[in-house]
Amino acid sequence: MNRYLRDYLILLVPSGLIVVLDQWTKWLVRTNLPFEGTWLPGWLNWLSPYARVVNWSNSGAAFGSFQNGNAVFTVLAILVIIAIIYYFPRVELNDWTLRLAMCLQMGGAAGNLVDRLLAGKVTDFISIGTFPVFNMADSSITVGVVVLLLGIWIKERNEKKAAATNAGTES
Repeated sequence: MNRYLRDYLILLVPSGLIVVLDQWTKWLVRTNLPFEGTWLPGWLNWLSPYARVVNWSNSGAAFGSFQNGNAVFTVLAILVIIAIIYYFPRVELNDWTLRLAMCLQMGGAAGNLVDRLLAGKVTDFISIGTFPVFNMADSSITVGVVVLLLGIWIKERNEKKAAATNAGTES
C-alpha cells in the first residue's frame, strides 16, 4: 500500500468517526430537545445540579468563549484541517502521540466546522456544573491537546534519559 494512502487512512478513519459521532449526538439533541431544554435520565436525577444534557448553541470557540466569532473560527478550522492534512504524512510512524493528537484535533475541528457551515453556529449539549456547555468535537480537540502535551513530555523525558545514558557511557 502506498505510504501516503496508508497515512491518510490512519488520519481520516478516526477523524471521520469523530465527526460522525459528533454530528449524530448533536442531531439527537436538536431533534429531541427544544432550544435551552434540558434532559437527564430519571435514574440519574441526583446528578441534575452537576451534569445534564442541554440544547445550546454558540457562535464562538470551544466551551462558549469568544462569542460572535463564527467567521473567524470557520477560517481557523479550515486552516487547522489543511495544516493537519499536510503535516500528518510527515510525522514519524512511531510518534503515535502526535498522530493521535492530530486525528483528535482534526475530527473535532471538522465536526464543529460542519455546524458552522450548515447552521452558522455550533450545537453544544454537555453541561457539567458551572463549566460552559460543550460537545463531542470540543472534547476531541481538548483531549487531542492533552495527548499532544503528554507526547511532548514523554519525548523530552526520553531524550533526557538518553542524553544522561550517553553522557555516562562516554566518561
